[in-house]
Amino acid sequence: MAGKISLEIVTPERIVISVDEAEMIVSPGELGDFGVLKGHTPFLTSLRTGSLRYLTSGGQEKVVFIKGGFAEALPNKVTILADAAETREEIDLKRAEEAKKRAEKRLDDYVSKQEEIDLERARAAYQRAEARLKIVIREMIK
Repeated sequence: MAGKISLEIVTPERIVISVDEAEMIVSPGELGDFGVLKGHTPFLTSLRTGSLRYLTSGGQEKVVFIKGGFAEALPNKVTILADAAETREEIDLKRAEEAKKRAEKRLDDYVSKQEEIDLERARAAYQRAEARLKIVIREMIK
């Protein structure tokens, strides 16, 4: 069904995105990516860390980093309640690269048994850094 759908991405600190004219939304669901168009059947799902993409009414693709949370899809609106979220413009490339290096080192230390660490926390840090870098690199390639 063709038409516009509203998108709102909210974190505990702020409203990250609030648009009324998205054509399509693709989000990182816990069980895999899902897409929503106007008229979609309502549902609620948990989210994993990754990239949320949406098309504007002008056909331009926008990307937002999402760190977990929940999504509610209604026929005319998608609401994302994220633990954290950043637009492409807010992602600092240098900071994301440094975070990835720190996470890689912690994972290497875990593998070589040089340090006792929380493996799940180290993996999550790596996934967040990797997701941010993918968003930035994708924009640089365009």
